[in-house]
Amino acid sequence: MSDRTERIGANEALFREVNERISRIEEQFGQTQSFEIVCECGRADCDERFPITHAAYRKLRSEPVYFAIVPGHEVPTVEKVIERHDAYLVVEKTDDEAVEAVEETA
Repeated sequence: MSDRTERIGANEALFREVNERISRIEEQFGQTQSFEIVCECGRADCDERFPITHAAYRKLRSEPVYFAIVPGHEVPTVEKVIERHDAYLVVEKTDDEAVEAVEETA
């Protein structure tokens, strides 16, 4: 696995973990239908946030190779867009190295 792919995978895993914690806190204490998560793209400098419903987030997390990202942050060489929403896209990792990186961090 290339250093770049490994670094991107580590960034995505970190953002996914942050969002998991936000989701747990929101479900325990929140009274809203939706909450904000951090973009799960592989860009180290990205700190963009967007709203997502609890149901959509649970669906997203049901597949380890799915990530929610801000439109424009997709990388067609390693992922494909499988859902489009107003504030975000859901991408599926398709590149073998990217999938391996996801599996190592899931």
